Amino acid sequence: MTDTSSDLDQFRIETRQWLEANCPPEMRRPIESDDEMFWGGRNPSYASEPQRLWFERMRDKGWTVPHWPQQYGGGGLDAERTKILRQEMAAISARQPLMSFGVSMLGPALLKYGTEAQKLEHLPKIARGEIRWCQGYSEPNAGSDLASLQTRAESDGDDFIINGQKIWTSYANYADWIFCLVRTDPTAKKHEGISFILFDMASPGVSTKPILLISGKSPFCETFFDNVRVPKANVVGTINRGWDVAKYLLQHERTMISGMGDRSGGRPLGLLAADSIGTDAQGRLDDPMLRGQIASFEIDEVALSCAAERAIDLAKAGQLHPAFSSAMKYYGTELNKRRHELLMAAGGIDALEWDSDRSQQGAKARAWLRTKANSIEGGTSEVMLGIVAKRILDLPGA
Repeated sequence: MTDTSSDLDQFRIETRQWLEANCPPEMRRPIESDDEMFWGGRNPSYASEPQRLWFERMRDKGWTVPHWPQQYGGGGLDAERTKILRQEMAAISARQPLMSFGVSMLGPALLKYGTEAQKLEHLPKIARGEIRWCQGYSEPNAGSDLASLQTRAESDGDDFIINGQKIWTSYANYADWIFCLVRTDPTAKKHEGISFILFDMASPGVSTKPILLISGKSPFCETFFDNVRVPKANVVGTINRGWDVAKYLLQHERTMISGMGDRSGGRPLGLLAADSIGTDAQGRLDDPMLRGQIASFEIDEVALSCAAERAIDLAKAGQLHPAFSSAMKYYGTELNKRRHELLMAAGGIDALEWDSDRSQQGAKARAWLRTKANSIEGGTSEVMLGIVAKRILDLPGA
């Protein structure tokens, strides 16, 4: 049955009413720190009672993943209704109820490559926030050149025995399960002989060690595997063809990371800068050069938001270029770096405070330094530009 505009209008009205009645006021404010995000997991920790209520109401509605099929814990909404829900949430600045690598990365890969048993086992738990996932991709000698990975999975009956090390494993010290790339055929060509496998972080032989960044904080860890036994049934897709799954997942990861460049739901940058600089007699930011830089930034911010909307519409029509996520990842992360550089410029010497109650323990400076990793994680900006040049612009190689 084809939807009419009146059907969609009615859905919008009902969605707006439901959100107004169920989204607590505290969940309509911009997220100021990682501590205010809810990640779920076996032992969930809520920052507040409103956060718990908001998550549980959205979970019960199936709206942590509104576009997933209902049999996998989703809301079963089509693309048009999912878009309406997103628009109505943005209209009241409603926070995402659940932050999850399971939702943004693993879920789409399982929907495309997973067996029915794997989907039924893992997707509902992701949708309900019951399992927190981390990503085992990069290694000390396999970052941008990911296909050089050396973590090995050796066959042992119905299991693999995994040995090796991963690095920059975000939130591995909090994760319940990991989706991991391992080499299952060391004699195969570089991009072959790799498998995509899932396993419990509580498995014997798994250990993690946090990595401290220049900001003084870090979500990253080193992750070690010492004779970790994992059932072969946990391989997603075909054994030795994990690179196909890995590439597909990276498209979704890069789209997720690009979202940090769009802060349309928070306070405008000009108002944030005015907190430090003040305003002139006309109520404008009292620094004409910085005002111009912020105006330019905000134009680019709107452009990113429009590009994201276009990507959704192209995907719906089956016309989205697979490499478009690389362009979005580059644009979004570079934009986020610019945002924090402007905030630092607006704050002047006060923004450099590192340890004080006034500066919230150097929140501004630490956030600025953290953004330097944005253009590295998920693929460096240089790699993203290379992908755009080769696969979208079809430029000749060097």
